[in-house]
Amino acid sequence: MPEFPHRRRAEAGFTLVELLVVLAIIGLLSTIVVLNVLPLQGRAQVQKAGADIAVIEQGLEFYRLGTGRYPSTQEGLVMLTTATAAGAPLKTLPADPWGKPYQYQSPADDGRPYAVWSLGADGAPGGEGDAADIHGQG
Repeated sequence: MPEFPHRRRAEAGFTLVELLVVLAIIGLLSTIVVLNVLPLQGRAQVQKAGADIAVIEQGLEFYRLGTGRYPSTQEGLVMLTTATAAGAPLKTLPADPWGKPYQYQSPADDGRPYAVWSLGADGAPGGEGDAADIHGQG
């Protein structure tokens, strides 16, 4: 069996330049991915808040069917987790995607029987974009 000559030292591995090129390409690709994914997170949080508000509004309707009225502003949404004649409409009351409680008012200022909303990402009334308030249909 013939013996192969020893490989030259230069062929034994990657050079520093090759490694730097690979790292630069990986960095560039990860930057592109992050820039495209981050805006989606804000949109997903807004959609989750809308879905939570819809569930809360359904709970308010079940509460009204069981008691004949909506909870007052002072009683708040916590009444949806307490037992009525028809049972508790919600097992737990969700927090908004930013960790803050949903806001509730009954009756609403605009004449609706109630209003449910989230203060958005900034946790303050008003705002724009992801920081805008998210209102239910009430």
